[in-house]
Amino acid sequence: MHAPKPAGAPASAAGSPAKRLTAEDYLAALHAQGIDCLFANAGTDFPPIIEAFSRMKQAGEAAPRPVTVPHENAAVCMAHGYYLMTGRPQALMVHVNVGTANTLCALINSARDNVPILLTAGRTPITEGGLHGTRSRPIHWAQEMFDQAGMLRETVKWDYELHANQHPAEVVGRALEIAMSEPRGPVYLTLPREVLAMPTPVARPAARRAVAEAAHPAPETIARAAAWLAAAERPLVIAARSGATAGGVDALSRLAERYAFPVVCHNPRYVCLPYSHPMHLGFLPKEPLTEADVVVVLDSDVPWILNLEGPPAGAKVIHLGTDPAFVRYPMRSFPSDLTIAADPEATLRALDAALERSGLASKPQTETRRAKIAAQSAHQRAAWKEEAEKAGRDAVIRPAWISRCLGEAMGDDAVVFNEYPLKLEYCAFERPMSYFGLSPAGGLGWSLPAALGAKLAAPEKLCVATIGDGSYIFANPTACHWVADAHQLPMLTIVFNNSLWGAVRNATLAMYREGAAAKDNHRTLADLSPSPAFEKIVEAQGGFGERVEKPADLPAALRRAVAAVRGGRQALLNVVCQT
Repeated sequence: MHAPKPAGAPASAAGSPAKRLTAEDYLAALHAQGIDCLFANAGTDFPPIIEAFSRMKQAGEAAPRPVTVPHENAAVCMAHGYYLMTGRPQALMVHVNVGTANTLCALINSARDNVPILLTAGRTPITEGGLHGTRSRPIHWAQEMFDQAGMLRETVKWDYELHANQHPAEVVGRALEIAMSEPRGPVYLTLPREVLAMPTPVARPAARRAVAEAAHPAPETIARAAAWLAAAERPLVIAARSGATAGGVDALSRLAERYAFPVVCHNPRYVCLPYSHPMHLGFLPKEPLTEADVVVVLDSDVPWILNLEGPPAGAKVIHLGTDPAFVRYPMRSFPSDLTIAADPEATLRALDAALERSGLASKPQTETRRAKIAAQSAHQRAAWKEEAEKAGRDAVIRPAWISRCLGEAMGDDAVVFNEYPLKLEYCAFERPMSYFGLSPAGGLGWSLPAALGAKLAAPEKLCVATIGDGSYIFANPTACHWVADAHQLPMLTIVFNNSLWGAVRNATLAMYREGAAAKDNHRTLADLSPSPAFEKIVEAQGGFGERVEKPADLPAALRRAVAAVRGGRQALLNVVCQT
């Protein structure tokens, strides 16, 4: 641990050196674990943390960067986005029980997306007197709970409270060890104010903690899967999360190309396969599934909708991923003939090696399948291009046209965080880690603050949030645009504004297409008109805002917005569209 520097230690009121606070060693422990930033929304539980930051600054001691975020949901999403860009765990701190409650929507996203976040919260002072930091405000009685962690215990992997005379380095080490173990996920730590204000206890020698590596598949399991794939006439891969690493993209690209395995990227949260890859068969599994004889479900929680589609009877199904059974889902009944709990990249490379020994790559049936799938893929991309161009000639703006125009406006440095509206068929993503989709949990208001977190981690990137108008309201845009301005994080937000909760309307029509709701304009509880002038919200924080209503005006508006961001200003396009 970092020892206090006697020469720089703050003095007490009497002029003698002040004792080092537990809060100082807590911040030092975060820094020692590689935590760059502490995203924070402060309250009356924070004085020891604030004092510790100032003491360490005056003493020249390293600590995480304090990042003020004026809404807890945004803070969690920023930590989420920062992790996606760096692969390192993140930390944030919020205000006792009320701050914890405000994190829940974003925390559920992080849990379902396997994002390791150390969420810390103050705990209202425990004592009513006798200790420094004891209760001193009326709110300190009302904010105490019997079980503050109970509200999120189902969401996190671990929860704990820092106790008196317990060195924070040990607790932080344990928290991050669990958060980073596969499958990764958030953890929760409460920090009572009196404990943070206590003199730091004597540290024991730091225990070595190596995070467990993801499991590798057993050779006999790989041999079995490879034998099925080598014998298959109509194999199919359905992927969702395998692009979480660049190596995962490379491994799937190589496997699909060498053995002519068609790939459907269904509800992808990453670029699992480059858009132009000849084995890319789009984003909907229904048609390829109808004839598949071996299906590899690659790190996908919902590879198809059970009551609407699926492989034919007799088809072999292989589930592959670090948690292929998704054990935290209460119910999930997809068929599986072989379930491989292992690192996806390592498993794909092992399958590649096993199939190479089988000689599958050079067999005539492989060449025939390769030519067939490549032709289908090329035909599909040509159709998508024609559909986007047709949308551009429409009288109103359609999501297909927005997606096409954004794809053309982005440079090689762009990173897009999409919360539903972007249509991947019309926006070609080729590079790993250039696209991130909303968690399957669907907690709204994610993409805008996640893009801010990514921009903080990678300031050289053009970070873009694509978001619906309803989700933009969920994102607490005033807080997010303040963060962009205060922390100098210029990014682009594109609001797909149809004045409607599309998911609500579509779900209603799917169930009652001929019902009364369909005849009653199907906008009940989904209508978001009159629509605010969203472009004015970013302008209020010094950003560039523009409203776009005609398809022909969109390309130039995008160029102006991108130029503003590259010039150092945040920008927002309020694109009025119809779905």
